[in-house]
Amino acid sequence: MAIRVVVAEDSLIVREGLQQLLAASPSLEVVAAYGDVDALLGGVERDRPDVILTDIRMPPSNTDEGIRVADHLRQAHPSTGVVVLSQYAEPTYVLALLERGSDRRGYLLKERIYDRGQLVSAIDTVARGGSVIDPKIVELLVESKARVERSPLSELTPREREVLAEMAEGKSNAAIAESLVLSKRAVEKHVNSIFMKLGLAESQNVSKRVKATLMFLADSSP
Repeated sequence: MAIRVVVAEDSLIVREGLQQLLAASPSLEVVAAYGDVDALLGGVERDRPDVILTDIRMPPSNTDEGIRVADHLRQAHPSTGVVVLSQYAEPTYVLALLERGSDRRGYLLKERIYDRGQLVSAIDTVARGGSVIDPKIVELLVESKARVERSPLSELTPREREVLAEMAEGKSNAAIAESLVLSKRAVEKHVNSIFMKLGLAESQNVSKRVKATLMFLADSSP
């Protein structure tokens, strides 16, 4: 039996291109295509697709509709798979997609739509209960994990990271003490420990705080 697929894409050209591409595969049946989230969710009850192939950004807000559709369907139609197509190699989107589980979920970069075999394979995997993540995203996640493990900030205690986060907001030791309900002396000890672990003990005091803040912000960036 062919896998029933619904296509959701706001660009008419891309939407029709995807329909034609998928229709050429004997293992798939494109049962409907929609250009916005409201129409898509309204049609799911009627179309009963096995898999929805959706753009990550669609009307009305053009932000993360594809992710939100997947989240909604996790509760409303748990047996329906969702493959999100995105031009954004952004791990945070993938993590949001998989937050409630990875089964029947896929995330592919739009450049993959030119490879019908890869796209059809992803839809088939998701329909069978598996998950598919674009290799480029996996590479970014691995690089991010390695960067964090190599970072001197990994040596900081949870309390020291809290102090550093406050420092990154430009707060003085007294302000940090008030915010975290600590004594000023305790904050000074944490700050000195932070500078030691980050290799900044020999820098001038103002320079230390600036450098520590830059390291924190760089490490916090996706």
